[in-house]
Amino acid sequence: QVQLVESGGGLVQAGGSLRLSCAASGRTFSSYVMGWFRQAPGKEREFVAAISWSGVNTYYADSLKGRFTISRDNAKNTVYLQMNSLKPEDTAVYYCAAKVGPVVTTNSYDYWGQGTQVTVSS
Repeated sequence: QVQLVESGGGLVQAGGSLRLSCAASGRTFSSYVMGWFRQAPGKEREFVAAISWSGVNTYYADSLKGRFTISRDNAKNTVYLQMNSLKPEDTAVYYCAAKVGPVVTTNSYDYWGQGTQVTVSS
């Protein structure tokens, strides 16, 4: 089992950047596919990005390609989400998630963090 704690959210102006972090407990972090999701008020949770065990393979929601970058540091048990050129529509609670197994997917994640709020002002 793994516990996930997100940080790095906050208030930023449109066009700005934020880097979210997700610290994982446990000794097997490198065996989890990691993902980021977000949920805006009144909307369903949506997939943002995912990264493979090694960090070599990444996958993004089409609408976010080029602005968001997912990465991981297995030595630090941490996954990151770099968000650039932020827009008001990026405002949401951002969740980190871990998935058992090697396949990078946009769903079927097993463990979730509590979320961190990102607010982008216009």
